[in-house]
Amino acid sequence: MADKAKNNQSYGEESIKVLEGLEAVRKRPAMYIGDIGERGLHHLINEVVDNSIDEALAGYCDTISITLHQDGSCSVEDNGRGIPTGPHPKMGVSTLEVVMCTLHAGGKFDKDTYKVSGGLHGVGVSCVNALSSKTVVTVKREGKIFQQEYSEGKPLSDVKVVGKTAETGTIVHFYPDATIFKTVEFKATKTANRLRELAFLNPQVKIILNDQTDEEHQEYVYHYEGGLKDFVAYLDEDATSLTPPIYFSGSDSGGMDTMTEVEVCMEYNTSYTEEVLSYVNNINTIEGGTHVTGFRSALTRTLNTYANANISSSKKKDVSLTGDDFKEGLTVVISVKVAEPQFEGQTKTKLGNSEVEGVVRSIVSEKLPQYLDDNPNIAKKIIEKALAAAEARIASRRARELVRKANQVDSGGLPGKLADCSLKTAQDTEVYLVEGDSAGGSAKQGRDRRFQAILPLKGKILNVQKAKLTKILENDEIKTIFAALGAGFDSDFDIEKLRYHKIILMADADIDGSHIRTLLLTLFFTYMRDLIINGFLYIAQPPLYKLKKGKQEFYAYNDDERDEIIDRIRKESKSKKQNQDILDESEQELEDVTTNPQSGKVDGITISRFKGLGEMNPDQLWDTTMNPETRTLLQVTVEDAATATKLFQTLMGDKVEPRRDFIEKNARYVKNLDI
Repeated sequence: MADKAKNNQSYGEESIKVLEGLEAVRKRPAMYIGDIGERGLHHLINEVVDNSIDEALAGYCDTISITLHQDGSCSVEDNGRGIPTGPHPKMGVSTLEVVMCTLHAGGKFDKDTYKVSGGLHGVGVSCVNALSSKTVVTVKREGKIFQQEYSEGKPLSDVKVVGKTAETGTIVHFYPDATIFKTVEFKATKTANRLRELAFLNPQVKIILNDQTDEEHQEYVYHYEGGLKDFVAYLDEDATSLTPPIYFSGSDSGGMDTMTEVEVCMEYNTSYTEEVLSYVNNINTIEGGTHVTGFRSALTRTLNTYANANISSSKKKDVSLTGDDFKEGLTVVISVKVAEPQFEGQTKTKLGNSEVEGVVRSIVSEKLPQYLDDNPNIAKKIIEKALAAAEARIASRRARELVRKANQVDSGGLPGKLADCSLKTAQDTEVYLVEGDSAGGSAKQGRDRRFQAILPLKGKILNVQKAKLTKILENDEIKTIFAALGAGFDSDFDIEKLRYHKIILMADADIDGSHIRTLLLTLFFTYMRDLIINGFLYIAQPPLYKLKKGKQEFYAYNDDERDEIIDRIRKESKSKKQNQDILDESEQELEDVTTNPQSGKVDGITISRFKGLGEMNPDQLWDTTMNPETRTLLQVTVEDAATATKLFQTLMGDKVEPRRDFIEKNARYVKNLDI
């Protein structure tokens, strides 16, 4: 009670802090940009580029240049109108300073300035300024070159005129604050994917990425005049296409005051999976929304109508086509421009505007029949693909029913190899998908039975990217996974029925373990993607090495950690060693062990390399990989749906050549490769 009274006394008027200007951003940066790691760092570039894209959407910009400088800074330049620099009518200072130093300030809130915009909250460029140790903004407009410099979001001087020019545009040059971010090293590959995506969605814009972070000074130009056609062709580059990209567009008010613009491009390939990428004002709506719903309903109705009118009853074999049949092998990109988008869902990337569904449905229902009538040979291929899918669907119905029955949550319906936990609330429980019975046995003994379930998996599951659903549902391990998780799969997947809110993949830290993880990730990405979107999928990080000196034990998760631990122990014991000859001998031993990572001994440190999870006893597995207090888990996320789709198609698809090219290009980045 005394402590409680003390706390009450210390909570007074002076306890309420008012953060002025951009202090709130610096105090809680993750609230504004997601995190302060590598992803958050590169998000800064996106925030600035989005402003330039808004100028392009308004028709005033056609070139955007992003430069990653050798000194660790980044600059974004566009040839738009340039941020206004005159006195702001309400704030009494330069409008440029208001834009750069004030949250929720910008032209995106005025529909006379930007009809549509990509930013959601109007905090973009001011956040970048706040999280940078230095920012220099150069504006070209009204025949002059204006400039202002900032530090940690605060102006260091008034806006100055530094020259004359006939050009217009804005240059934002910022230096991320190393005291805030875990890393301030920009990587071209991290930002290139988003820039490429923006170039596909905005064919009128040329986006140039200059990477000056190394001696090569690479330049990448992203400009796709074909727009969504080029986007779909890029996504299906490693697949075998059945149709060319089918593109149509239109606009409608949907009964509202402002127009909604719609673009759709679709293509069928020989695969058995569907890939839908949807965008609202250039924002990737990974959870879909009303625009996707409108497309699906129009696609199903249109293709069914065409099939009934043009395909003979003998070919149809009395098969009733459903929406699922028209999804097989479909790749589609849907892009809409909405004046006042309303977002919802777990990640706030699901469109909720009800009027957009009707607009998209109306445009697809009008344009797609015209295309089918004009291209009967292509229409025939689409219907035949759907009929084949329908036959497979009917054949797999029995297998689906067996899986559904096994999904019952009563004890009798769970797979026998699943060691379930005692708690039944999904948000409090987790399940480990463990490679091998041996490791599964250790995990079962080492786990906390209250909240940790263990599902051992035997061998490698099927590559679902290259298999029909009937074949997939015949795979015992896949059926076991579906049954254990209890939420169904594909169109039947229901996140509310998921039995655990942490699904953790635990495989050996070798090449076979990596392959098993990749196959499982392909399964979840293809048939249970909402599980990833909601943040329920994780990868365990078992150690590679055990180091022991005396009674002390250490675990290392890679070669660098191993060497760091050895070096630390050596330094701690160095002061105790007086004989320089012994030290020299120890240093030679260290050189020997770092070139032979399997095992060794240095300074009395015994180093052993784990060949697999099965080698670890239950206590070791708990301490290193399963104890929530000490373990490291990697959360699986879909940061870039287009890149993920392309990557799975390349690595797991039918074509060998793209996979070989990918391996040749990226082999040099692989560490700890076991052959």
